[in-house]
Amino acid sequence: MEIDGRGCEKIFPNGDVYFGDCKGMLPHGKGKYKWSDGTVYEGDWEEGKMTGKGKIFWPSQATYEGDFSGGYLHGSGTYIGSDGSIYKGSFKMSSENGIGKKQYPNSDVYEGSWREGVREGSGRYAWSNGNIYIGHWKNGKMSGRGVMKWFNGDLFDGVWSNGLRHGSGFYRFGDGSYYLGIWTKGLKDGPERSILLEASTSSLDDDLGCSNSVTETHGGETDLMDNGTVAYERQYVQGVLINERVCKIRCTVGKITPVPMREVRSSDFGEQARIRMYFPRKGSRLTPAHYSTNFYWKDYCPMVFRNLRELFKLNAADYMMSICGDDGLREISSPGKSGSLFYVSHDDRFVIKTLKKSELKVRFVVMGNMFFTEVRIHRRYDLKGSSQGRFTNKDEIDESTTLKDLDLTYEFHMDRLLHESLFRQLSLDSAFLESQQIIDYSLLLGLHFSAPEHLKSLLEHPDSLHTAESTSTAVDGELLIPPKSLLLVTHDPGSVSPTPGPHIRGSTLRAYSIGNKEADLYLPGTGRLRVQLGVNMPAQANHKLVQVDETDSSEAELFEVYDVVLYLGIIDILQEYNLKKKLEHTYKSTKFDPMFISVLEPKLYSKRFIDFLHRIFPFNLKDLFPLIPLLVIIVL
Repeated sequence: MEIDGRGCEKIFPNGDVYFGDCKGMLPHGKGKYKWSDGTVYEGDWEEGKMTGKGKIFWPSQATYEGDFSGGYLHGSGTYIGSDGSIYKGSFKMSSENGIGKKQYPNSDVYEGSWREGVREGSGRYAWSNGNIYIGHWKNGKMSGRGVMKWFNGDLFDGVWSNGLRHGSGFYRFGDGSYYLGIWTKGLKDGPERSILLEASTSSLDDDLGCSNSVTETHGGETDLMDNGTVAYERQYVQGVLINERVCKIRCTVGKITPVPMREVRSSDFGEQARIRMYFPRKGSRLTPAHYSTNFYWKDYCPMVFRNLRELFKLNAADYMMSICGDDGLREISSPGKSGSLFYVSHDDRFVIKTLKKSELKVRFVVMGNMFFTEVRIHRRYDLKGSSQGRFTNKDEIDESTTLKDLDLTYEFHMDRLLHESLFRQLSLDSAFLESQQIIDYSLLLGLHFSAPEHLKSLLEHPDSLHTAESTSTAVDGELLIPPKSLLLVTHDPGSVSPTPGPHIRGSTLRAYSIGNKEADLYLPGTGRLRVQLGVNMPAQANHKLVQVDETDSSEAELFEVYDVVLYLGIIDILQEYNLKKKLEHTYKSTKFDPMFISVLEPKLYSKRFIDFLHRIFPFNLKDLFPLIPLLVIIVL
């Protein structure tokens, strides 16, 4: 027997046999090991442990081929069970962990995320009978937001818990009828709205019954006629129906596109791409009675907006119930001088703004409410980068007031990668608006103060290095300010809500302060929020104070520092720099500095806008978002 090198062979007292490379008395390199119970491993070894690539056979006929580490199935591999099940994916300590696909003996298939051998996170499960579930899992059961589609055409899109429908959701039957309501442990529990179709030929892709309308075409304009839709409101308690009433749907959102889903065409744009619906004063089975004269409702570019709703993952039924339910819209005060009226849906998800003809020949537009958030918005700002008249009367300010440029007294310091991602997108957006000759747009900014009644402390400006030892921590030579109550943590899909809001901002952002990994924001007492562009973005808001040092008559820069969560986006993107605006610019330039007024030609407007945002979101290598020290303490 060769002790060190190739050709080592060893027979152990318990009957185990090894043949292969050795290092001293230990298997090391390539080798084959056969246990006395019939288990056989052939592959890589490292100092007596299976490590590297290999294949193992068990007496039960189960096999595994893939990565090993320290004697465990660890890494990527394929496991074939004795029952015929097949798993291909990631392993950790001999358990399915990470992303993997498993085919069960009954031909069911699950593909998605695993944790310690059970389905956990996002995944897709397809039953052999044709049922499919796509959504979140916890402890091997459907939990969180998910969509279940049965082989008979029924579909449920909503919240699950422990394998049962539990929370709000939307259920659609195979015949096109559907309802929205609340479930508790699989039973209907609470208010529900049902819409029953007397005759339905729609499919899941028909935008929830859009093909039920009878249509007539007149010169490129489509008329929608009544087809007899009936809606009910019902009240359940633990699955028992206790109340029911017939209700009217006050608008036609679900009927605006009587064609299957398809890509947008050039013919879908323009004034002729519209649908017209008749609203008689006495009402009809589809429209409510009203006190106005008979009128036609015109919906412009319906296929374009339908595709936009799909792109932003707006569920058509939820959208319809938000805008068109029996609860009325609320009027809110307008922050601008345009004279536009603003309304908000009863559930705060959507904002409706009336428009001038010069902006659009649709008289109003429905927008996602950017401040429909999990946390309270304490301050909101409309920022253009101009200064003439851009202030608010102090006597009129409350928490709901939208403030302006000159009212903003904060600078915001952010994580390096979050800052880069934000300004990369802002620059792209402003360049696009410039190319389209658009002006008068604003950055709508909302601030949530994590503890507005407690988080008020004086801290010297981070550029003042002579006090850095007492107020901050340096990592890799870069100054960090200790945080109060915000924490960036590595993104965990199973721990944050996947439910899209009235708008969506793409993928989860990466943060420098957690090693360039996708980030969640942890707010004690609130929960864990996914960080996206303009959504749940943590920062420190610095408000400058000036204090005179009586000993040497020098001024020291002092700051009030607040931990805040930012919500922001560009709004009012419809105003072209037309002749009227050019004349307005010429006139106001005779009275004020041209760079201070709001109206400016598109190129200068874009530059001023971005320059202004760089001033309120300054970035310095010393100003990394200060979450590393707290994160290190927690990890240790």
